[in-house]
Amino acid sequence: MTEPAFYRLLLWGFLLVAALTFPALFFITAPYGRHEAKSWGPTIGNRLGWLVMESPSVLAFFACWYLGGRPTDPASLAFLFLWQLHYVHRAWIFPFRIKSGPKRMPIAIAASAFTFTLINGYLNGRWLFGFGADRYGAAWLEEPRFWIGAAVFLVGFAINQHADWVLLHLRKPGETGYKIPRGGLYRWVTCPNYFGEIVEWTGFAICTWSLPGLAFALWTIANLLPRARSHHRWYREKFPEYPPERRALVPGLF
Repeated sequence: MTEPAFYRLLLWGFLLVAALTFPALFFITAPYGRHEAKSWGPTIGNRLGWLVMESPSVLAFFACWYLGGRPTDPASLAFLFLWQLHYVHRAWIFPFRIKSGPKRMPIAIAASAFTFTLINGYLNGRWLFGFGADRYGAAWLEEPRFWIGAAVFLVGFAINQHADWVLLHLRKPGETGYKIPRGGLYRWVTCPNYFGEIVEWTGFAICTWSLPGLAFALWTIANLLPRARSHHRWYREKFPEYPPERRALVPGLF
């Protein structure tokens, strides 16, 4: 089998699994973070789990750029910058900022996320710096799709970063347990961090105008929308005073 044939098969399989995963996650909540459970087998530390899960996104995407001839046209460098802006932080900075304490996650969760990020990094990187590279180049910066998508991505990134900042500063030194986050988009939704990430990858899909980019945006929704609903339900059960006007993910809607 040639690599282009393998790529097409992998991409359509990736989309199919997203379609199957979306409804399943309304009934199964991944057991890490506040939803930690003992029934999913051996565990590893939360911080190590994040490093394992997210690092393939950085490395696979960069490898596709490097092995694809290290293109230095403005569009390729912009795609590389936007992707790594999110994932270098998520993989190699964020894990050392979280106050994870004794929290652990199942090895099965870390392994499945590792597989996802490896495949996703390959699909997007191989398209942008290989199979679909002829579509881009300097002329792509004249496309409104590029600028609209990049702007949407950066807005989503800012929302995601602010929401994470609120969570990271929620507890005072020495405090443990959970509190109700407040400020910013937390005024209207339980999970503005997830909302921001969905906005980010929707912007990336517009910016690249590619099927792999769309597949990633759909995967982000399929994964984070059900999890936001689980978080929302958890907060309402744990805190009787939880603000009733808040939605789970999208202000005023859901």
